Amino acid sequence: MITIVGLGPAGPELLTPQSAVILAGGARVVVRTRHHPAVEALDPGGDWADCDDLYAAAGEFGAVYDGIARRVLSIATQEDVVYAVPGNPLVAERSVVRLLEVARETGVSTRVLPALSFFDLAVTALGIEGGTLQLCDALDLRIDAQRPALIHQVHDRDSATALKTALMEWYPADHPVTRLRALGTATESVRELPLSTLDHEAFGYLDCIFVPPLQPLGDLRRFDGAFHVVVDRLNAAEGGCPWDLQQDHESLRKYLLEESYELLDAIDSGDRERIAEELGDVLFQVLEHTAVAAREETFTFGDVTERLSRKLIHRHPHVFGGAAAKTAEEVEQGWEQLKQQEKQSSSVLEGVPRSLPALQGSQSIQGRARKVGFDWPGMDGPIEKLREEVIELAEAQSSDDRSDEFGDVLFVLCGIAQRLGIDAEMALRGSNARFRKRFELVEQFAAEGGRPMTEMPIAEIEALWQRAKRQLAAG
Repeated sequence: MITIVGLGPAGPELLTPQSAVILAGGARVVVRTRHHPAVEALDPGGDWADCDDLYAAAGEFGAVYDGIARRVLSIATQEDVVYAVPGNPLVAERSVVRLLEVARETGVSTRVLPALSFFDLAVTALGIEGGTLQLCDALDLRIDAQRPALIHQVHDRDSATALKTALMEWYPADHPVTRLRALGTATESVRELPLSTLDHEAFGYLDCIFVPPLQPLGDLRRFDGAFHVVVDRLNAAEGGCPWDLQQDHESLRKYLLEESYELLDAIDSGDRERIAEELGDVLFQVLEHTAVAAREETFTFGDVTERLSRKLIHRHPHVFGGAAAKTAEEVEQGWEQLKQQEKQSSSVLEGVPRSLPALQGSQSIQGRARKVGFDWPGMDGPIEKLREEVIELAEAQSSDDRSDEFGDVLFVLCGIAQRLGIDAEMALRGSNARFRKRFELVEQFAAEGGRPMTEMPIAEIEALWQRAKRQLAAG
């Protein structure tokens, strides 16, 4: 039998009578650590075994907990053993969780006795109601900035520094936090300080940190913080924005397109600050659409993120499963195969959005056709096809025929670009950008010469064009 007892959060005076009887009953006792006031008082002679050597030898905590479980179980095969841990055995005590798992696997009987935890003393010292208080591990931090948090495992200055750095991703530097030191002992202290100074002094094994929640609009860096609050307020039935409340998926469509193109412009410019801003605008459109869906009661933001997460996991078996993919090409092939299995479509072209820009859509459908063998064996075929389509365009008589033949020329060009690994959309955007720069210089040269372009012969304009090209090429 393994009996797991809690030593309470401080000295022996906070030990439960039941645990005190068990510890004094003569059974073999193993403590997780001797760094605890109750151990010093109850075992002054050092008769109890401890696991501090495992902490010193192991490189990470998972190995420590496995080592503790093996040590306690090895004793339990010979005799009853008491495993004693700080606080309550099932409050922030992962070694107990691991021991119970291994004991179940090996058929060893266990019982767990409750005890006071540092959580109980903390809520008393802070004078707060603990119902909404989240308990967080500084070494594996997961925190909701909109709720109060009590953080343990802040046992030295290094862990305090790491915690401060992590918290400052969500909270401002001057956010008040409370350090609770050695609760329940003669040296107990409770002191509020700015987050930025959290690691300015030493920490010990009996210390923890209280972090109050941010104000409703204070968590500006977190996606699940102020951003959601802002969008929810805009779309609130009472007190929301009348414009936002009038929108639907169809009316928002043009804004999503505009913001997407503005993001592309920012990427083309190479301005990282602008890219960050435009990404935010695109993200806002996503949340606006989910707000519409919430009003319609058709789906929620959780539905969006769940479906995306499931899709990404399923389409990356080389990351989340046992498949292998060593190159980007292998990943892309596997992705397309999984898409076909998911959609169970009758055509490889199904799934290419009809609303894509024409050049991008043309490349997508031709690329899919190539993957199933609909392709020229070399470049001679596409080039000859381009010549044929240009001749047909030149010979077209009606406006409808000219439109059709011009479309065929573009289609063949997109196929050639796809075959060469060229993004036709981006290539044309690049050409447009180069034309704009050159043409603006031509306009500048013409203005400097005192003659409007409308009065210049084409040969003179061409000369200015070549001058502009040379100037831009020279930098």
